[in-house]
Amino acid sequence: MCNRYRISAKQAAVMRACGFDPPFAPDETFPPAREIFPTGKKTARHGPVVRRVATGNRPLEMALLEWGFPTKVPSKRNPEIKLDKYVTNARNLSSSMWKPSLATPARRCIVPFTYFAEPHPDGGIGDDGKPKQMWFALPDQPIGFFAGLWRPTDRGEAYAFGTTEPNDIVRPWHPKAMPVILKPCDLLLWLDGSAEEALALVRPYDGPMIRQVETPRDDLIEIDA
Repeated sequence: MCNRYRISAKQAAVMRACGFDPPFAPDETFPPAREIFPTGKKTARHGPVVRRVATGNRPLEMALLEWGFPTKVPSKRNPEIKLDKYVTNARNLSSSMWKPSLATPARRCIVPFTYFAEPHPDGGIGDDGKPKQMWFALPDQPIGFFAGLWRPTDRGEAYAFGTTEPNDIVRPWHPKAMPVILKPCDLLLWLDGSAEEALALVRPYDGPMIRQVETPRDDLIEIDA
């Protein structure tokens, strides 16, 4: 399950990558850290998403949302007690948790990334002092996009992204699932298409990918990426 990813790019570069001419200065950068972790009950963590503006001619906008849909799960010690949980990966899109967002184009978004990580099966500590990871990226797309979903919550708006069967590159490191990665030609279909059209995009990524154990550098992608 992908619970760690990076977006090392300026806002203008992200918006240009999804086909929208940025309405803000090219040198504007993201408020959060470049490495995104799941949100929590005590520590709210946010990541950038791109979605449709609800009014006017509905251009694209960037927003910072919490990464993780809130839900309640039974305690293992006492099932009558419900604990807070924040779900970052949407595995079963036909479930009641995800289906309303998938069925409503206004509740779909695209989540920019430069690298995403899966826990390294060897365990141990990586070169950044955190749990060791295998990092994945797209060599032909410096900025990639996950197929995301979002919804309002009691403490703000939250997002997650879909997962699917892993491809041959990811499977040796994480055999259960990988994030749904959209090709550039499918971004608007995910945002605007019917539920059936969107669901057809939930499939293993078949483009080129690279992987590395070294923690990615923090160099920012500029607007001409």
